[in-house]
Amino acid sequence: MIQEMDGILYLNMIRAGAQNLNRHRPAVNDLNVFPIPDGDTGDNMFMTVNAGAVKTDENVNLPAVATSAAREMLLGARGNSGVILSRIFSGIAKGLSDSEKTDTDGFIKALRAGVTEAYGAVAMPVEGTILTVYREGVEAVEEKQPKSLDELFDVMMSALTESLEHTPELLDVLKEAGVVDSGGAGLVYIMQGMKEALSGARYEALAIGGANQPAQVDLDAFTEDSVLEFGYCTEFLLRLQRSKVDIDSFDLDGFIDWLNSVGDSVVCFKEGSIVKVHVHTKRPGDILNHCQQYGEFLTTKMENMTLQHNGSHGMQELKLRNKAKKPYGIVTVASGEGLRELFVSLGCDVVVDGGQSMNPSAEDLIRAFDQASAETVYVFPNNSNIVLTAQQAAQLYDNADVRIIRTKTIGEGYSAISQFDPEVGDKDAITDYLNEIIGGVVTGMVSVASRDVSGGEVEVVKDDYIGFVGDDIYVDEKTPEDALVGLCEKLDAGNYDILLILAGAEPTDENASKMCDALSAKYKRSEVIMMNGGQPIYDYILILE
Repeated sequence: MIQEMDGILYLNMIRAGAQNLNRHRPAVNDLNVFPIPDGDTGDNMFMTVNAGAVKTDENVNLPAVATSAAREMLLGARGNSGVILSRIFSGIAKGLSDSEKTDTDGFIKALRAGVTEAYGAVAMPVEGTILTVYREGVEAVEEKQPKSLDELFDVMMSALTESLEHTPELLDVLKEAGVVDSGGAGLVYIMQGMKEALSGARYEALAIGGANQPAQVDLDAFTEDSVLEFGYCTEFLLRLQRSKVDIDSFDLDGFIDWLNSVGDSVVCFKEGSIVKVHVHTKRPGDILNHCQQYGEFLTTKMENMTLQHNGSHGMQELKLRNKAKKPYGIVTVASGEGLRELFVSLGCDVVVDGGQSMNPSAEDLIRAFDQASAETVYVFPNNSNIVLTAQQAAQLYDNADVRIIRTKTIGEGYSAISQFDPEVGDKDAITDYLNEIIGGVVTGMVSVASRDVSGGEVEVVKDDYIGFVGDDIYVDEKTPEDALVGLCEKLDAGNYDILLILAGAEPTDENASKMCDALSAKYKRSEVIMMNGGQPIYDYILILE
């Protein structure tokens, strides 16, 4: 029987918990309430707890280990369940701060501190979630008052499992979907692993990376026999020089026309004497040589898009370096090259790569706050599962006043950012103005159905395409285009001035173009705009303004 816990044992337990969750990640991901292929709770929770397991050094001193692990989890937290999980371990660390070791009674008190911390992190706690499962597990050990850590985890695992099975009785959405809470399930697997570590087995940190891992160049993706097909993604910041050009009368429109003549996917705008440029070209040297006649480069970045095409994007941003902080900066989250370019064109300083099924970590967002280089940073998460992470990142960051605008969809983020106006007033007035904007936006989605759903107003058939707004499903059709048309009809799209449609990674350009023509003909008083968003999961995103 184990009576005491030191830092070595506690870290071994965290590592064991991470490993056990990693083995069951697919099962947790599949506990998806909404019938589209976007489950990621298991991934988010694993990357959160694994951050503490990997980045914490072994130390016999328990408070040092607990504090370090909690800090790394706070930074590595992803998604709502990941944030709550990090807060649980943060509370436990606070409860373990008094002595180098703890006994069973001391650990029970630390577990209770985890309950307090986790509930305090959520503005409106919802029962039937990971919060309930953890709280009821702690309440069980408080009631039983076990005499050893072995007995403590026996009691806690029994209570956690019972509580998890009861979650559908507390949340109707779980009962309707026929699943238990995914966050609660992830917690059970972590605690099960921690219990197993009490047997004396040694667990090493899992060197499994997430989105924060440095990109590795695949040297086989472009060989001696390859042909340059996609060109180079070329980005730079050009500081206009008075010795070379009249900065005040610099012809930006003419400059952009020239870039379009030698490349494509051009995003270019001017801030004071700095010109930001993003362009795809097969001859980046010609562009750099031409642009140097106007000034000198502050930063340059050039990537062979064959490697990008075969690999993956990390955080995509235009970096402002060597520049004093400006009054306001904008950080947003989006996935898909078209969406990233759209937000950059609207004036975003940093576009963090992420969205549904690929939530960024708090550390990703903190890095973005730094890159925005502003006194006040406005953040647009654009996903309900990223809002809590953004709030946690803001709490951990003290180099700027970070304002989280609670955008839960790409449509809300697009509308608010496109109308961002620093002339509205001070930063509080701007915040109120942006929050008012997002209240009047309707965002519809089209995605493939991952399972059958019956009993609602719309019968959903697996592998059909559904059109929905939030949790409300409006149509089920055999093609994404038919689902988009049906969704427009259900939402009375003709009553809106603008129909902005973002085509995802799956629809062909031909189908997207036909949809634009058909909807333009149908809704003659509205302006229909079709753009290539390139986003995963959603075949089409419909934004009505």
